[in-house]
Amino acid sequence: MTNPIMANIFSSFRDYLSSEQDTREEIRVVVKEIDKCTIEILTVLQIIHQDTASTDIIHACMKARGLFEEIRKNFSKLAMIVPKGEYYRYNDHWRFVTQRLCFLAALIIFLEVGVLISKDTAAEIIGVKSDANEGFHLDLEDYLIGLLQLASELSRFAVNAVTKGDYNRPLQISKFVTELNAGFRLLNMKNDSLRKRFDALKYDVKKIEEVVYDLSIRGLKPGQLVPDDSKQEIKEN
Repeated sequence: MTNPIMANIFSSFRDYLSSEQDTREEIRVVVKEIDKCTIEILTVLQIIHQDTASTDIIHACMKARGLFEEIRKNFSKLAMIVPKGEYYRYNDHWRFVTQRLCFLAALIIFLEVGVLISKDTAAEIIGVKSDANEGFHLDLEDYLIGLLQLASELSRFAVNAVTKGDYNRPLQISKFVTELNAGFRLLNMKNDSLRKRFDALKYDVKKIEEVVYDLSIRGLKPGQLVPDDSKQEIKEN
């Protein structure tokens, strides 16, 4: 360019865009590794749909926790790559995998102790900060969407548990998801991705309620007294 002023202006733009592209490429490489580990954890935890034995499930949770160690290492790398104060400039790269990791961490806690994972605990398991003021952190929306993904997985778990003859699990899941639904209803959500995902929760609740109802009418609900005629009907079926 013959105009030196314009040349300097566009030269600085070129350097900025090149630097940003390099940063994004570094982020993609790390996120790819995180995604790979995430799929591995998901695969390990799929045992709940094949075997509801407590010992096998706890063993799977322990193995999944071990795999989270690699997740934490990669998030540490990510935190060093992302420029300070520019978290939301690049977070579209890791948002979806973080949501899935929140779901997996929540599933582990539910399987181990049957309670809802806190945002602080989810952040600790993943390997990021809980508070945005502390730097690279777990975004609240990602945490909430992870919980909604958990509800969908548990509705599937409830159905498969019954086919394996575990009639206690659907009751536990029903109580948990009902309380989770009540919690989400306290939030004032706008018509965005979180709101749309929340709308699907009512179908998960309904699906679980149908499983519990079916157990009840068949006299298979734990602790339920079954009338003699119902027993005869079940026996004949």
